[in-house]
Amino acid sequence: MEAEVIRAELVLPTHMSFKRIQMYEKYPKGQSKVRWKQLKQIIQAENYQNYDPDEPNYVNIESPPSMQPCKRICDITGFEAPYHDPRTNLRYANADVFKLVRSLPNEYVQRYLALRKAAVVLR
Repeated sequence: MEAEVIRAELVLPTHMSFKRIQMYEKYPKGQSKVRWKQLKQIIQAENYQNYDPDEPNYVNIESPPSMQPCKRICDITGFEAPYHDPRTNLRYANADVFKLVRSLPNEYVQRYLALRKAAVVLR
């Protein structure tokens, strides 16, 4: 028995969705790319002088202080730190970091505290 072969024209889409679009296909000749607006142009277009001066926006960055308490960040890893070492006053995120904090020399502890602007200057 011989298998029947049926001839059919295979129809393929002009653009495969998994392929990257080439720039000449995306922007045909004579059509320009979309340009980004600069901040100065956005401010002029928004007419910020018509807004209430107490409302925070791009022009007046001053806003009231946050009502949320500031987050405590681990001095070593940068993760949120629920704990602090009473001996060194460094904040830490977990037990592994606590072991590292306890093994640090005093000079390094003072540097970490100085970064956080909580350094105690001993005279």
